[in-house]
Amino acid sequence: MQKPLQIKGKVSNYITPEGYEILSKELAYLWKSKRPQIVRAVSEAAAMGDRSENAEYIYGKKMLRQIDSRMRFLQKRLNVLTVVDRKPGDTSKVFFGAWVEIEDEYGNTSQFRIVGPDETAPEKEYISIDSPMAKAVLGKSEDDEVVVKRPKGVNEFVIKTVRY
Repeated sequence: MQKPLQIKGKVSNYITPEGYEILSKELAYLWKSKRPQIVRAVSEAAAMGDRSENAEYIYGKKMLRQIDSRMRFLQKRLNVLTVVDRKPGDTSKVFFGAWVEIEDEYGNTSQFRIVGPDETAPEKEYISIDSPMAKAVLGKSEDDEVVVKRPKGVNEFVIKTVRY
């Protein structure tokens, strides 16, 4: 199961089909598998008697609150997301879903895919469309230079490749 993501502030409502499927599967897992399992454990713990000192009961109730909170978040979030399931008309420019390779002023290259904030994953090289890097490269083409304002300062990059 993916690490729970709580989104605060203004964020984009775009998501890839794969990202939408992951969130949908997480919601189904919580509703059909995890929550019933915890409910059974809480019921068994409650049947043991005094609930005020029953660690299994107290922990189970806490888990239920967390699961219910995550399920509410997922239900609300899935209702407002827009699944972007096709390539843009102009695939030579950077838009949502693009894989972008960039080169910094020292010749170091890196690549990333622009995805929605719900599916950001540094280990997969997925960055949020709301990130400073994504905002800098959106609408740009190969060989365009971009300036990115990041927490560590301003950096310049050249877009080497754009693919979908």
